Amino acid sequence: MSAHNAVDAGRTAEEPRRGTRRIDLRRLGRVALLGVGGGSRLPDAIEHLIKVHRGRHPAAGSAAIEQLRKAYVLAESSHRGQTRKSGEPYITHPLAVTLILAELGAETTTLTASLLHDTVEDTEVTLDQVEREFGAEVGYLVDGVTKLEKVDYGAAAEPETFRKMLVATGNDVRVMSIKLADRLHNMRTLGVMRPEKQARIAHVTRDVLIPLAERLGVQALKSELEDLVFAVLHPEEYRRTRAMIEENAAGSDLLGGIAGQVRTVLREAGITAEIAIRPRHAVSVHRLLLKRGGKQLSGCDFGRLLVLVGENADCYAVLGELHTCFTPVIAEFKDFIAAPKFNLYQSLHTAIADGDGRIAEVLVRTRRMHHVAETGVIGLGDPHAAAEPGAGADAERGESGIGSTSEGWGGGIDPTRPGWLARLLDWQRAAPDADTFWSALRDDLAQDREITVVTAQGEDASGTLRLPDGATCVDAAYAMHGEAGHACVGARVNGRLAPLGTALRDGDTLQLLMDDSATSGPDRDWLEHATTPAARIAITRWLSQHPAAERDEQPDRVPPVRPVPAAGAVPAADPLAVADLPGAAVRLARCCTPVPPDRVTGFVIRGGTVAVHRVECPSTGRMAADGRAPVPVRWREDQPAGGYRATVLAEALSRPRLLADLTEVIAGQGVGIVSAAVEPPQEHRVRHTYTVELPDAEALPALMRAMRAVPGVYDVYRAQLAVSGAAARN
Repeated sequence: MSAHNAVDAGRTAEEPRRGTRRIDLRRLGRVALLGVGGGSRLPDAIEHLIKVHRGRHPAAGSAAIEQLRKAYVLAESSHRGQTRKSGEPYITHPLAVTLILAELGAETTTLTASLLHDTVEDTEVTLDQVEREFGAEVGYLVDGVTKLEKVDYGAAAEPETFRKMLVATGNDVRVMSIKLADRLHNMRTLGVMRPEKQARIAHVTRDVLIPLAERLGVQALKSELEDLVFAVLHPEEYRRTRAMIEENAAGSDLLGGIAGQVRTVLREAGITAEIAIRPRHAVSVHRLLLKRGGKQLSGCDFGRLLVLVGENADCYAVLGELHTCFTPVIAEFKDFIAAPKFNLYQSLHTAIADGDGRIAEVLVRTRRMHHVAETGVIGLGDPHAAAEPGAGADAERGESGIGSTSEGWGGGIDPTRPGWLARLLDWQRAAPDADTFWSALRDDLAQDREITVVTAQGEDASGTLRLPDGATCVDAAYAMHGEAGHACVGARVNGRLAPLGTALRDGDTLQLLMDDSATSGPDRDWLEHATTPAARIAITRWLSQHPAAERDEQPDRVPPVRPVPAAGAVPAADPLAVADLPGAAVRLARCCTPVPPDRVTGFVIRGGTVAVHRVECPSTGRMAADGRAPVPVRWREDQPAGGYRATVLAEALSRPRLLADLTEVIAGQGVGIVSAAVEPPQEHRVRHTYTVELPDAEALPALMRAMRAVPGVYDVYRAQLAVSGAAARN
């Protein structure tokens, strides 16, 4: 059995077969020619379109079918006499575009607009006429596509081109869907153009339109566009890749053998599933070849096994059987069901090795997940339609079930305005110029992986935030708060105060520290930390509007600090601790400044003195690692009054009078300051170090609590913890 054939396993008579095949959009271009000629050929052309449409939307009523017939008649008559550069009648183009969308499952309104998408631009048909005859919604979509058609796709015009493109798209992604189908048909017929124009169009398609197809989740459309661009820009490599694919297809079917083994395993486990072999397209094979460093590919590398089941739980049941009965390649496992991709894609990815060591990649998904993976938002139906039985075109969404939010992608998602598109529309409004927007657009489209961050929004409130891989706290601030992200003054990552430039990881917990009263804006160095277009555009615009602004207040200057005696304190002439080493002098180590009742140990240092350290002090570990024997020490039971010294560090957000407020609180606790140091602020963060003399050992916890209560202070800890990074805190 060749890798181009499907292998079904455990499929009952009632289960549909059409979900397993890859949508072949190429053949639809040939069918478009059915519309050529006089009125006698009209039934052939429109009947094929209607047949495809009804195959995807069985509930499409007579009103929907009549609307398509009417739209075709208007398009054919208005374009009559016009030809394409290939010499074909022009009507073949809108018909081919509409057939592509029909195969992907677009609803009647989109198909109607697609048939008419060039009439307002290229014929005497007016937008008012379209709205009168087909309704405001069809008119809106045709108008959006018409605006896109007016844009010059020259290299110099690219930034402004796609800025206008998003403006034209407005709130409805169906405009973009029609444009992508339009580009696909144009790429198929690109051969009639000059080589330099072919290359220019292919570059724009590669850099922007293919990533947009990825964002829309239309895998069938994206795959063909990739191959067409590959053939134009890299013809020799394309020919070599195609030759490899054809040579493999003529050889032994190794992947089919593994499919048979999987069929047997699932049947014996009682799991009803459909199994298909999914051939890789040319670009996918080429990428795999590059990944393998040019090494020869095996027969199993030219395709993947697709296992389709009925329910989400069945996906994991299949995975369990595969990993039990075959050897799993754990590094290849990915769960896009629990964590769907940004474009609604859901599937389990794994790879297994059979008894002969042959490795096959496997995709496991439900039939609905497969439909969404192939058709993306185009096949989700019309979100504006009222899913009422018998409502003709409006019933398509409810009848097909594709628009339902009961499985897979959850409720509340408007497929015509996905989150990434909303972001792009916001950016184009905020970007100071077209070049800035173009850079932002390309950066965003280049992202192919996202992370999920848990956001702490209050004591009892939390949520999740999806960000591109590599995003920082700065990116999160603007993703959550938009322009109000300027007021971010700090962040806690996983409970610890962290620089705003900290790169976030999947699963991190993030708390943004906002100061709504702040009148200043972001630092220029925030641009070094911002990776998302939203953050970079917002920061750039603020800096351009405030050229003379300085981000940070002047840092607290540390005045000469004189020892401040604690209330009632007296010099400590007698040692506070004693060592089990007769005659040895004892002193408290300055690196960790232990105080009772800290757990302590001692080490003999130069001159025979025993230095007393806290047990968790990093110096303790280093000296023990060097082979130095510890000396048992203990606190004196009859402690003298005063004389306890400790070093504490306070991490805070930089602000005026912070030093004064902290020293005032310390003095208010009856504690003397022996020395103080303030590090220069970095990204609003500042660290104060205080060595204090305590009236008694019990005063330290109370002092640290009082320091934490000072506005802007987010962490207070003992000195050695800053060095060791230990998690223990007082």
